[in-house]
Amino acid sequence: MSDLFQSGNEVENQPGSNNRPLADRLRPKHLDEVVGQDHLLGTNGALSRMVDAGQLGSMIFWGPPGTGKTTVARLLARNAALNTELAFEQISAIFTGVADLKKCFEAARMRQTNGRATLLFVDEIHRFNRAQQDSFLPVMEDGTIVLVGATTENPSFELNAALLSRARVLTFKPHDNDSLALLLSRAEAAEDKRLPVNDEARAVLLRMADGDGRSILSLAEEVWRAARGGEVFDAEAIQNILQRRAPVYDKGQDGHYNLISALHKAVRGSDPDAALYYLARMFDAGEAPLFLGRRLVRMASEDIGLADPQALAVANAAKDAYDYLGSPEGELALAQACVYLATAPKSNALYKAFKSAMRSAKENGSLPPPKHILNAPTKLMKSEGYGEGYRYDHDAPEAFSGQDYFPEALGRQNYYQPVERGFEREIRKRMDYWVKLRRERGD
Repeated sequence: MSDLFQSGNEVENQPGSNNRPLADRLRPKHLDEVVGQDHLLGTNGALSRMVDAGQLGSMIFWGPPGTGKTTVARLLARNAALNTELAFEQISAIFTGVADLKKCFEAARMRQTNGRATLLFVDEIHRFNRAQQDSFLPVMEDGTIVLVGATTENPSFELNAALLSRARVLTFKPHDNDSLALLLSRAEAAEDKRLPVNDEARAVLLRMADGDGRSILSLAEEVWRAARGGEVFDAEAIQNILQRRAPVYDKGQDGHYNLISALHKAVRGSDPDAALYYLARMFDAGEAPLFLGRRLVRMASEDIGLADPQALAVANAAKDAYDYLGSPEGELALAQACVYLATAPKSNALYKAFKSAMRSAKENGSLPPPKHILNAPTKLMKSEGYGEGYRYDHDAPEAFSGQDYFPEALGRQNYYQPVERGFEREIRKRMDYWVKLRRERGD
């Protein structure tokens, strides 16, 4: 199915067509009827240039549902068959196993021996596992197939690097209000009647579609089915009739990874309102609340650290509160932690210090600590100088001996640089004072 449709007066006229969904009846027959993807199919679009040149390479179509990936692939194959003698075959990763792939590749090789390559369209290509994805590589390399894969998932996460290196990724964008409005107009032309809605309700329909062209046509069908006589629905009536559409939420565009990134950056940027908005978006989309709780704990350490030592305690308490209360009561605890973190003083000094320490640990190998801070439980170790010269800090003035605790071969390092914000301002004073004492005592 696709949300890219032919104009209303070109609806296919075949038996039973009125019983078919609008999204199917209004499917485009030609690439120039496609709407919403001008960056690909406009005058200077990437796909337009390929078609004009009569040369198609392997491609991955990435975009949210209802943006026309399948329809465009079918239209390209039809165009390709006319211009470049490519056979067309379509499979879905949901229903295709290893044995099916082997048969598909064998058929493509047979065509190749007769001088004809195959355009293989793979829907939901991200559903194939790594080994199945690897099986495409030889037939792509020797020209047996031109692969066109469609996916709603981010190819960077779901597809093998080897497959991505052999295919061009083309991004399909969600529909904007203009293209959704055009699809509604085409539907009205196809049905030869206007939607029984006022302007405000029409705007609500566009928002409910959430960039999905197939959805806007499905919503229109529901409105027509609900209409009685000559009634015209307002915005409130539309919401009551249609209830609500589940938000689009996947690991692709505007999905899991993008929204958690937006939440994290809003907290880091000390914007509690934006942070609450993205937290609410993720709750509304059905994200696992304990995942959000764990991310808040990470933010407390990564972006606040010791600028506010209570941040980690608050985040942990919120996570535990949700674990204890569940939804919906526990969600408020996570919202409270979210606002606390967003309004807390920020410092990544601890985060940077730990990364620097890890780098030193990896780069310098197994350097032994200085012997004076090592215990000497045996006579041999004592005779070797273990523990010799160690000064017990509690016996020193101000409980600070100022000894060097780094390996001798590494020397003293300075990883942690507290900022002049929040509690780290106080930590900076303490550390500066200890540096002063160390200099005075010659250590």
